[in-house]
Amino acid sequence: MPDDNADANSTEGVPAPPAGMTGEPGPLLRIVHDQRVAFLLVGGINTVVGFAWFIGFQLLLQDWLGYMVVLLCAHVASVLCAFVLYRRFVFRVRGHVIRDLGRFEVVNLAALGINAALLPLLVEVFGLQVLVSQFLIVGVTMLVSFFGHRGFSFRRTSADHDKLAAREQQKGENQ
Repeated sequence: MPDDNADANSTEGVPAPPAGMTGEPGPLLRIVHDQRVAFLLVGGINTVVGFAWFIGFQLLLQDWLGYMVVLLCAHVASVLCAFVLYRRFVFRVRGHVIRDLGRFEVVNLAALGINAALLPLLVEVFGLQVLVSQFLIVGVTMLVSFFGHRGFSFRRTSADHDKLAAREQQKGENQ
């Protein structure tokens, strides 16, 4: 069986990304030259952005709706931001936006499930502050997200690559 990632991940001077991550290099690679490092940088940025979303929603909604609704709102906002950042700056994949977003959300729902289980445990059972608890949980969910996205979210099969190559060739012939 052919390797789905063989040529699609290689660019001159840029190591192939791990697992199923494919797509042409994003602009962040001009600075870091390694798609894995770019992935981690965007993940770190998204972690900070996600925590900021959580704080913002907590200030706006917690007294009215509680911290679990705050978590849900922050999750939705964070996932949409992260999806755009990864597609634009790290992978630059084309097509399959809905499929990619669905896969991206599956990975993030796993992280949300862990977050939703741990947050009340740390707040209600261990008596930690909500923000301190969320800060601790972010480290765990960041690892879950990294490994999930690395092998699943932006994966392209050899058939996907063949379709893209055919489209590119057709565009060239039409010009």
